Amino acid sequence: MKRFHTISLLLVTLFMLLHGCQQADDPAYKNPELPIEDRVDDLLSRMTLEEKFWQLFMIPGDLSDGKERYRHGIFGFQVATKGQSANEVEQLLDYLGEGTAQETAELINDIQKYFVEETRLGIPIIPFDEALHGLVRDGATAFPQAIGLAASWDTTMIGDVARAITQETKTRGIRQILSPVLNIARDVRWGRTEETYGEDPYLTTQMAYSFITQFEKSGVITTPKHFVANVGDGGRDSYPIHFNERLLEEIYFPAFKKCFIDGQAWSVMTSYNSLDGRQCTANDWLLNKKLKDEWGFDGFVISDAGATGGANVLHYTAKNYAESTEQAIENGLDVIFQTSYDHYPLFFEAFEEGMIDEAAIDEAVRRVLRAKFKLGLFENPYIDPAQADKVNGSQAHREVAKQAALKSMVLLKNDHHTLPLSKEILSIALIGTDAVEARLGGYSGPGNESVSIKDGIQQKLGTACQVNYAPGCGRESESFVTIPAGQLSHQLANEKQKGLKAAYFNNITLEGEPALERIDPVIDFRWTLFSPDQATINYDFYSARWTGQLTAPATGQYEIGIKGDDGYRLYINDELHIDNWQKQTFRQLTRPYHFVKGKTYDIRLEFYETTGNVNLKLIWNAGVKDRWQEEIKGAVNIAKKSDVAIVVVGIEEGEFRDRAYLTLPGHQEALIQEVTATGKPVVVVLIGGSAITMNNWINDVPAIVDAWYPGDEGGNAVADVLFGDYNPAGRLPITFPIHESQLPLYYNHKPTGRGDDYLNLSGKPLFPFGYGLSYTSFAYSKLEIDQPVIAAGESSTVRFKITNTGAYDGDEVVQMYIKDLYASVVRPVMELKGFQRIHLKQGETKEVSFTITPEQLSMLNEAMDRVIEPGDFRIMIGASSNDIRLRSTLTVSEGR
Repeated sequence: MKRFHTISLLLVTLFMLLHGCQQADDPAYKNPELPIEDRVDDLLSRMTLEEKFWQLFMIPGDLSDGKERYRHGIFGFQVATKGQSANEVEQLLDYLGEGTAQETAELINDIQKYFVEETRLGIPIIPFDEALHGLVRDGATAFPQAIGLAASWDTTMIGDVARAITQETKTRGIRQILSPVLNIARDVRWGRTEETYGEDPYLTTQMAYSFITQFEKSGVITTPKHFVANVGDGGRDSYPIHFNERLLEEIYFPAFKKCFIDGQAWSVMTSYNSLDGRQCTANDWLLNKKLKDEWGFDGFVISDAGATGGANVLHYTAKNYAESTEQAIENGLDVIFQTSYDHYPLFFEAFEEGMIDEAAIDEAVRRVLRAKFKLGLFENPYIDPAQADKVNGSQAHREVAKQAALKSMVLLKNDHHTLPLSKEILSIALIGTDAVEARLGGYSGPGNESVSIKDGIQQKLGTACQVNYAPGCGRESESFVTIPAGQLSHQLANEKQKGLKAAYFNNITLEGEPALERIDPVIDFRWTLFSPDQATINYDFYSARWTGQLTAPATGQYEIGIKGDDGYRLYINDELHIDNWQKQTFRQLTRPYHFVKGKTYDIRLEFYETTGNVNLKLIWNAGVKDRWQEEIKGAVNIAKKSDVAIVVVGIEEGEFRDRAYLTLPGHQEALIQEVTATGKPVVVVLIGGSAITMNNWINDVPAIVDAWYPGDEGGNAVADVLFGDYNPAGRLPITFPIHESQLPLYYNHKPTGRGDDYLNLSGKPLFPFGYGLSYTSFAYSKLEIDQPVIAAGESSTVRFKITNTGAYDGDEVVQMYIKDLYASVVRPVMELKGFQRIHLKQGETKEVSFTITPEQLSMLNEAMDRVIEPGDFRIMIGASSNDIRLRSTLTVSEGR
């Protein structure tokens, strides 16, 4: 089985002997005058099996764990920085080191020097990192989250942002970013909606292309992800999808295809989920036939972190890691992305045992080497560290961040011209923890002197206005909390120790000797993907018993119980307190119990599981009872003393943090309701990256601004919008539903057999795709089509005028939608095919035009051929998908 390995070593030795020392000292692959493919061929012919494997293995880390480990080379590192060990990086994929930009650059130079000058072949590495909306490094500028960038509907601006991120990335020596996210967010329950450019393939394509081209032309590889469609039923992350090719080609492929073919993106990351029964990480149709053969992709394909082994852990399509590796490499994956060096034997086994077709290995290595030659790393592996600190977090980049934040703001409601607020106002109640937190969103660095909304308002108004701040109830004002470690203990050798004794059994009856015994500090577990201990406990058939003591922090009657998957039962002082010893559902069960401060109570919790996927928490309301009501009361008192209230509220979301409910979490809705009940004017500012339902409070609030996650300059940008120094013109890149029951909800659906409505709810959204208000108003007029009748393959131009008819200068985002009025297959009710963000002064009129190209009129017929069918196309011009101001008809003739 190891024959391939032995033959490789013999061939390398023979090659060296036959070609002599002179050629070995000056190999062809080091000659920059030769074509890249010739250099790749030469280098590949010299490589051992180990050297080939390590070019296909990427991890976070550096050389601090020993250079000898990496003597065969490696694809690249996500480099740890000062104050952070590689071990820490590996554990959490948390790459926020404390090192300066220059220190990072110096470290990467040192690492690169080892691989270039001390390994046998001198193959440089590709240092990589995340840069979704700013490099995730200390000192890097944080720009608005991707969904906020999309809300700008401004491709020039997103290009400016990408150019700034490119500079901050490349000057540190980082040559690949694991960004952007091109997934289409058609279900806003998905926790990663914030990372996307929204629900529409055209908007996503234009934004992504502008972002990617800035990196690629500057010598930084982009990695569009996740290929493909990694949100499934219920808006759940990485759920299996069963999309037919038509849906993929019409909705989910366009942005990827454009960025690979025209944008020259040189890498792509696969998604965790399966596509039509085959995991995306080892999907021959997706990776080989579609991506590489049909689209001609010459770059390399990487897995999402840990996804290769996930084929057997999660999808159960491989018996072990070796077989999973074989499937992945032979079906189109090129690079295995893992979280630790120590994982490599799991994957090398398939190479070592000759399980993988040699041609597939060589093709994967060829793609990696091609990228390294393309980047010029063999000739110029190092960077000038002095440039890093000059560029990262520069004032010029902060200005770009502010402009991006300003352009991302969406004015959702503004009754009675509540906004903009007067700068002469004497007092403001600023309420909500999000007013001071300056949250940046998922896949962010630590931020670079991020400006909070509170700071932005205070800097705007100075001392003339009294800004009265109250935190309110926060986003997580739970009525119950996990019982903290400080209240739990057990006896060991007559001494009191923290935590509860835990005994785990590989049966569901708590019988026999435990398979595992340990101390658990708290009962707060989420065993959704794995067992309590992968080495010893079954994933889906086990039981557990926790014993120890509970000490009451105060005297009183408190609710205590369990939140989680049944079955469980809880004993206090050997008396059964909660009995849910059955398998049915996830639920929260509590009962009152009278506790005395300082008194210790024996506690025993028993649990069993028969199918896996577990959440389990031991909870009570001690210490939190009535707290959130008092916090709201404090905010209300401040509002009563102020002239106006600004309530800043936010949501919780992120990777593997999908939302079943779209309401504001915690008791923030109650906070808004009680503040509005004071009768004071109220402005609500939303912080988050996805849709929010507002049924319980929207009619009571005159003004709402969606600020998304606005980046380092977010506080200043929000202040400019609230007080009229900037007229907001952002537009929604996603649909906001009235209620979760409408989901998935998106504007470009296909016609129904009947209607859209429910018996007890409209099928219309709360805020449609493309929606956003302004402090001014715009009139649309005089629509003309230059050539109202064209032949297939010809273009035409639509022209119209827009006038700013309001009292402020401002931007309007003009949107062009097209509807095929009659087609051989069902087409969407409307499709975005063009947009422009234009600025008009008060009273100014401009002519706006869109060129309608053959591509915009094309479709996939029943045979899946792209064609332009003759017939009528409705051309719709509007301010949103639900606000069409002008329309006309363009006809494609039968044959002119």
